[in-house]
Amino acid sequence: MLDALLFDLDGTLADTDKLHLLAMQQLLHEDGRTLTEAQFEAHISGRANADLCRYLFPDRPLSEHLLFAERKEARFRELSPTLQPTPGLLRLLEYAQGRRIGMAVVTNAPRANAEHMLAALGLEGRFEPVLVAEELARAKPDPLPYLTGLQRLAARAETALAFEDSLPGVQAASGAGIFTVGLTTSQSAQALMAAGASLAVADFEDARLWEVIARMSGR
Repeated sequence: MLDALLFDLDGTLADTDKLHLLAMQQLLHEDGRTLTEAQFEAHISGRANADLCRYLFPDRPLSEHLLFAERKEARFRELSPTLQPTPGLLRLLEYAQGRRIGMAVVTNAPRANAEHMLAALGLEGRFEPVLVAEELARAKPDPLPYLTGLQRLAARAETALAFEDSLPGVQAASGAGIFTVGLTTSQSAQALMAAGASLAVADFEDARLWEVIARMSGR
């Protein structure tokens, strides 16, 4: 029986990649640099700040990486005072709550961003736990964040569903042995499936997703 839902945050609960891209483009422009959407999708989307800073500034010290990450997250929060949940999300959350299915957020975003996004979406208190990579030994694409989520929910991989929009996220969730649903907010269905997703959908309204939920729920 389905007993756990584990959700990525950015690009999954809400479509935020364009805001993250804009925040980074603005800051890099101040440094005389550019960042294309293609570069963002290939090297940055879904990655923890430590990884993306190593990509952007391979020759700069860690202190500058940390400063850029703080500025980037602050700029993102400035750009996103209100967000809209991905279509079908609230329906799924209500379904899970009514059946006492555990729900967790598993994200590479820092805690300040996670709290900001959940508040902007009106979802405070709907997920327990909220796991952030900076508080774990390893971030996505390592499976550890999802394995930790399963442990905290006292759930098994074979009776859980994970929802992701990025390639590192899909790799992490599928690497933990979880049936992973890729959302095509930031990557193509083909790329998500190649990364390990078992199903790729545009949003939480997709009938194929609800067929999987019904099957795993024994209906």
